[in-house]
Amino acid sequence: QVQLVESGGGLVQAGGSLGLSCAASGRTFSIRGIGWFRQAPGKEREFVAAITGSGVNTYYGDSVKGRFTISRDNAKNTVFLQMNSLNAEDTAVYYCAAHLYGSSQYTRPSDYDAWGQGTQVTVSS
Repeated sequence: QVQLVESGGGLVQAGGSLGLSCAASGRTFSIRGIGWFRQAPGKEREFVAAITGSGVNTYYGDSVKGRFTISRDNAKNTVFLQMNSLNAEDTAVYYCAAHLYGSSQYTRPSDYDAWGQGTQVTVSS
């Protein structure tokens, strides 16, 4: 079992920055990758970013490329999402998720096996 806890959400003005953290516990050695997704009211869950277990490979959704950066600290079993140049369209609940099994796909919710409870990010315009 892997448990994930997100932190760092909040309210920020448009154009500002915010950093999220995802702390993993439990069988962390089984984690092959960590992804961030977001879901706004009435919308489907959207892929934001992912990083492989080694940290060598990163992936980003088109809407956040160039503005968001994903990184990890394996010693602390924590993955970070630095969000810059935020706009109102970034408002959503942000979830981190762990990829434990299967092929090396990281951009679909179905690729992930464990999820955090989510953290709200609100960008005021």
